[in-house]
Amino acid sequence: MILKSNAFYENMKMAFATLRANKLRSFLTIIGVVIGVVVVMTISSIISGIDLAVKKQIESFGTRSIFLRKFDIKAIQTGRRSQEERMRKPLTVEDVEALKNLSSIEVAVPFLDITNNFFGQKLLVSGRNGKTSSSVRLQGTMPDVEKTSTVILKEGRWFTTNEADDKTDVCLIGSSVAEAYFPFGSAIGEELEVGGRIFRVIGVLEKKEQLFGGGSGSNDQNNVIYMGLGSALRLKPYADDLFILAVAKEGRLDDAKDQVQDLLRVRRQVKFGEPNNFGMETAAGIIEQFQSITAGVALAMVVISSIGLMIGGIGVMNIMLVSVTERTREIGIRKAIGARQTDILLQFLIEAATLTGFGGLVGLSFGWVLTLLIALVFPSYVPWWAPPLGFGVSVGIGVIFGLFPAWKAARLDPIESLRYE
Repeated sequence: MILKSNAFYENMKMAFATLRANKLRSFLTIIGVVIGVVVVMTISSIISGIDLAVKKQIESFGTRSIFLRKFDIKAIQTGRRSQEERMRKPLTVEDVEALKNLSSIEVAVPFLDITNNFFGQKLLVSGRNGKTSSSVRLQGTMPDVEKTSTVILKEGRWFTTNEADDKTDVCLIGSSVAEAYFPFGSAIGEELEVGGRIFRVIGVLEKKEQLFGGGSGSNDQNNVIYMGLGSALRLKPYADDLFILAVAKEGRLDDAKDQVQDLLRVRRQVKFGEPNNFGMETAAGIIEQFQSITAGVALAMVVISSIGLMIGGIGVMNIMLVSVTERTREIGIRKAIGARQTDILLQFLIEAATLTGFGGLVGLSFGWVLTLLIALVFPSYVPWWAPPLGFGVSVGIGVIFGLFPAWKAARLDPIESLRYE
């Protein structure tokens, strides 16, 4: 065992000595490996970062949440809707009340989006500081929203049932609205003009973390105003883009999904055997759909990085074949003094693996720095498996592509090798 350890140590010393003696050649050889590992590190960190950000954002609605819309969730994501989907009748407040009566549902809350769109009525939000905007997201809802984990109150209160029933013009605002319209003090008790009506601010919401660092205007999730459903319909009477959030009771998500589906199929008169004419998803389902998309990106990552690693591997094979030719006499001397074929084979394999392993470490270093830079503007983090995988693959490339040169060196005839000039 000691002799084998000494032999391995000696082979490692020889490998490093060869690399030091040919620094430029060694560096040019590992460029392909470095590029491949950097690509693996960078893309895996971006994919992992996006996955984590999406998961956090969707789970902020609660892991027991069921999302209901008249459109299929996939159609919303892709923007492609069939004629049948476009003709569907919207979900209603009566659907919400019916859902509340299900034994498996803890709470059901409607959200009516009356935000400006290309074809719709333009609703301006104005403040006493002179600021006016048409890009604030406007949502009508009910007091039960405070029972969900969708939004968290920072200060103030939610509107009451009486205020909602009486269509009292009160509202809660997101952190971006508070910063834009009331930058120098508390917004509680202040007024905003929305669509020509004066709303009194009764609450400010906690700031939400945003996917991809957020955006501006209606893309900013904190640039939002919540009001009673009746007040929202008074501003836009024909709005019907109703989204329902239903929260299942603890441990009853599967029962809730079945009950919700059966109830809505009956209420929306879906015949037996026909597909649902509404969209229903859970947080886990949406996350799974998104991960199926990123899985395709990950596959593309493997293909792209494989090209770089293949180029690096070919370069390693080429340089090792040159090395075998240059050191033919050295191989003959080693064999003449007792080195076995396995010793020569191991020497060149270790040399090839050391070469690509070093390239892997360089690639990991560059990849880590690049990931930190990307994280400044984009969700990105290095998963625990990426560094060992990148290093392992780089060493494996050296072993695979160094095998033929090593085998060729091991089979050299010692007498002919000693005669080589």
